[in-house]
Amino acid sequence: MSDVKSLPRLQTYYREVVREQMRQEFGYKNPFEVPTLEKIVINMGVGEAAADQKKLDAAVAELTLIAGQKPVKTIAKKAIAGFKIRAGLPIGCKVTLRKSKMYEFLDRLVTIALPRVRDFRGIPGNKGFDGRGNFAMGLKEQIIFPEIVYDKVDAIRGMDIIFVTTAKTDAEAKALLKGFNLPFAK
Repeated sequence: MSDVKSLPRLQTYYREVVREQMRQEFGYKNPFEVPTLEKIVINMGVGEAAADQKKLDAAVAELTLIAGQKPVKTIAKKAIAGFKIRAGLPIGCKVTLRKSKMYEFLDRLVTIALPRVRDFRGIPGNKGFDGRGNFAMGLKEQIIFPEIVYDKVDAIRGMDIIFVTTAKTDAEAKALLKGFNLPFAK
């Protein structure tokens, strides 16, 4: 028996199917010109952490379960008196996924989590792109992921998911993400 780790399903799918579709659609001559998914950043802002740090610890624990790796706490850069936030106060958490963990998360997002969203009609495809080939989307609740046990959730929290690609245009990035079966609205 060999110690070779198998590649995630979507990474193999990218190499065998998506890359060839993109080459035909955009006319790339070199296989290294084809855009790839570089990283996925998941960010969870916890505004109520200013008053209660236990809320932030719960968010960190949930994001650890969702992402499969420990997030870092994000710190307020400046004080905002209206929200009772001081500079240097931890108010959120984020995690950056790369390589196999990134593909495994994307697979779970597309096949398990998004179909569990109530009244889901697809991701709005006309907004969320930044003009440089990156795409950001938001989720309203973390309980759509099967790793989260509903009875242990203290509060419903949303999160931002940012897909960073090597694409130069939004059209290339959208074609790449469609290749991964990200369900864009018609």
